[in-house]
Amino acid sequence: MTDHHTSHGPERRDAESPCAFEGCCRRRHGSARLIDARMPELAKCLTLFQYVQAVTGGPVAHIEQAGSYAVPSLRGDAFAVRPGSIALRVDAAGVASAVVARDADSGSVALRLFDADGRTVHEGRLLSEGDRLLAGLVGTVGAGARTAQGPAVPEAAAWENGDQLAQFDAILGDGGAARRAAFHRYRGEHRPVDADVVPAVLDHVCSVGLPIGVAVFAPSAMQACGGLVHVTDRTVGGRVFAVLAESSVEIDLTGVRACHLVRSTAAHGPTSALELDDADGRCVAVITQFGIVGEDVHAAWEHLAASLPGA
Repeated sequence: MTDHHTSHGPERRDAESPCAFEGCCRRRHGSARLIDARMPELAKCLTLFQYVQAVTGGPVAHIEQAGSYAVPSLRGDAFAVRPGSIALRVDAAGVASAVVARDADSGSVALRLFDADGRTVHEGRLLSEGDRLLAGLVGTVGAGARTAQGPAVPEAAAWENGDQLAQFDAILGDGGAARRAAFHRYRGEHRPVDADVVPAVLDHVCSVGLPIGVAVFAPSAMQACGGLVHVTDRTVGGRVFAVLAESSVEIDLTGVRACHLVRSTAAHGPTSALELDDADGRCVAVITQFGIVGEDVHAAWEHLAASLPGA
């Protein structure tokens, strides 16, 4: 397939352009190529690059991490957060297209995933010249080709009596809106808490050296990290920042309309998670513990979670 002149991706169609996907724009000079968004082809593409700035999120929550991708997981698969690797999980049925885009003015190259509505699912900015050269070798797909995952995607477990991963996968499906609307069916412990405690939680775990995990959601995608919180900050406008392990996380508390403390089964048994929802009832971020951690870490996190005041 030939390159297409584009700006950032398929946000809108230029009425005068014959471009086969919604990515044409005269505002900036550059080119973009449609690539295969199906697994395992997409996983092979992402893990090809050695030094990427991976970005996932939206106006309320945002995460960035520089490094290389671990093999991304699909909704319904196993999931792990490993130090030094970018952990990405996608709902492949919601990823409609993938683009490698080059900006002619700056020379920057990024790989972007989009859903069917043209919303950005995930972006990986290629930071090294070697990776930018490799991007030219990534295979393309024909215009109009269906790139969303077919029926072979593993089925996600039911969230009503499911473990921690089942809760994440329910959020991946539709932002968790349907789950939240029917949360009375959830078999585990859950209660609303005051979202204003989030900065205090981050400050506390930073000061005592308690590692945590954070997951940030975009449409059909979740990027997660885990480890020590090195730095926290809060602006007058209500934006909270944290440098966590190799990642930076930003949360706009003014956009958080609800916060729930949810306990679900994980590696060490029942594990608490702070779930932050936006105005549409979609979960945008989760603060919790991922996978195997020390029992003292798990116990300290559960003690902290139990002490949080209700909404």
